[in-house]
Amino acid sequence: MIYNYWKRIALIILLIAFVIPLNGFSQNPLFIPDTISGTVFNLSVQTGSKQFIGTNNTPTFGYNGSFLGPTLLINKGDSITLNVTNNLGQATTVHWHGFHVSPMNDGGPHQIINPGATWSPAFKIRNEAATFWYHPHGEGKTEIQISKGLAGMIIVRDTIEANYVLPRRYGIDDFPLIVQSKAFDVLYQFATATHEDSIIMVNGTIDPYLQVPRQVVRLRLLNGSADRTYSFGLSDNSNFYLIGSDGGLLSQPYSTNRVRLSTGERAEILVDFSTYVSGSQLYLKSYASELSKGIIGADSVGTNSIVIMEGYYSNPLNGADFNVLRFDVTPTTSSPVTTIPSAFAPKIPLSESSMDVERSVHFSADTITSGNQGFVDGPFLMNETPFNMDSINIVTYLNDIEIWTLTNSTMVAHPFHIHDIEFYVLDINGNPPPTEYSGLKDVILVKPNDTVRFITQFTTFSDPVVPYMFHCHLLHHEDDGMMGTFLVIDPETIGIDEKINDVSVSVFPNPGRNNIRISLNGFYANERTYLNVRDALGRTVFSESIESSDHLINVSKWSTGIYIISLKQNNYIIHKKIIIEK
Repeated sequence: MIYNYWKRIALIILLIAFVIPLNGFSQNPLFIPDTISGTVFNLSVQTGSKQFIGTNNTPTFGYNGSFLGPTLLINKGDSITLNVTNNLGQATTVHWHGFHVSPMNDGGPHQIINPGATWSPAFKIRNEAATFWYHPHGEGKTEIQISKGLAGMIIVRDTIEANYVLPRRYGIDDFPLIVQSKAFDVLYQFATATHEDSIIMVNGTIDPYLQVPRQVVRLRLLNGSADRTYSFGLSDNSNFYLIGSDGGLLSQPYSTNRVRLSTGERAEILVDFSTYVSGSQLYLKSYASELSKGIIGADSVGTNSIVIMEGYYSNPLNGADFNVLRFDVTPTTSSPVTTIPSAFAPKIPLSESSMDVERSVHFSADTITSGNQGFVDGPFLMNETPFNMDSINIVTYLNDIEIWTLTNSTMVAHPFHIHDIEFYVLDINGNPPPTEYSGLKDVILVKPNDTVRFITQFTTFSDPVVPYMFHCHLLHHEDDGMMGTFLVIDPETIGIDEKINDVSVSVFPNPGRNNIRISLNGFYANERTYLNVRDALGRTVFSESIESSDHLINVSKWSTGIYIISLKQNNYIIHKKIIIEK
């Protein structure tokens, strides 16, 4: 912890960030990523270089190119295969952010792709039509690999969304906008673990402009930054229509002039450019002056006596309104969309009365005190426990409906992301969620001292060994350990006595918390029985010989997770699966 802290301080001292005025560059045409469609997707994770600042070369990473990756166009219901070949020279992973897939296909830190290897997950697309993305999720490597260019958009289409009159001609009236803030060091390389990210890119383009036709245009916004939150709006403060969030369309378009996106969040908006004349210009801006204190990107984080992040207050973007993308209005295209739908299929949250389990996740932070001043730059924790690849933090059960309560006791807003499932926000500080949170979500920003409740159901996939992740989507917080794991267990596979002829073993309670009782049935009374307990990774955690038919084991200090009890007597051995909960 102390090593990481001083490593950051040293990096910040060495860092010289390029603080660029909003009009410091000449305008550049917005890069629109290529698309790949079908059912087989081949992705090469590779190194490259790109000239972002003058003629200086910046080392980069990319998928099928030097920076970022192609947009994947996929249909709901298709069974797809993604062949990911790692040509980086270092290990990586690829997480399909927002996808409902099995844990083995999820692309978290447990699905490592070593240099030269190809990972080929294959699965059926079960998500509704929406905007998703793919990016690395390796242990301790997420920030550096995303910052160097590993990110790409995914657009899922389905038959329900296809019935609405909406712009969906990619690059013509339907545009991907991957918004990221960057910092460069003196060698023109991307700098991480710093808050000097004063350069804004959209699709890897600095100071971009986009030609948009005089009609209804769809913008797919993705916040792909390391930690910055944006409050998007148009420069003339006119309204647009929010039609979709992380998990797809809302129940109806929502007219607004702002949409706030924290890291990892997505939003689909419709802008009616028919009200502007051809040749006119306006900007997509971030109104960061309107962000609440504590949100990274706001004018302040913390208090006068506590410094949250070194270099934060020297960044000219924090608390300032700035341009993100210039729109140049052009003539109408053929077959334009000129109307806004009045409604979509209704989104109906699960009923609280159907809840099976309620869980709590608490956000906390360590503080290093120096004189009268404290420094809080991590590690930030969830439930006071740092991430451990070998531990299981939560065990859930297939088809259970759960309500999770997120409580933030830190002075920094944390975007919470959970893998596998999507959720409905029930309330924030006891109040109904705003309209923009009325749809399905997989990321929710939890502000300082806020409490957020959501409801979800764990369906389709279970695995007794391989976990999913939940974590803060501020990338250096995630890398520093603000992350946990959860298993989804099929209850029909547990609590059944394994048996050989008339010999069996039972365990109660199962799941257990403090003590479990092992009962032996049919074992020879005068024969010694050897007991061995292994965790989900196959490591022995408990071993002894027993002589009685009933044996009590104290499991209060065992980690949450799946364990296998093995009982051997003479020439036979019986295995029993148990679960430890906290």
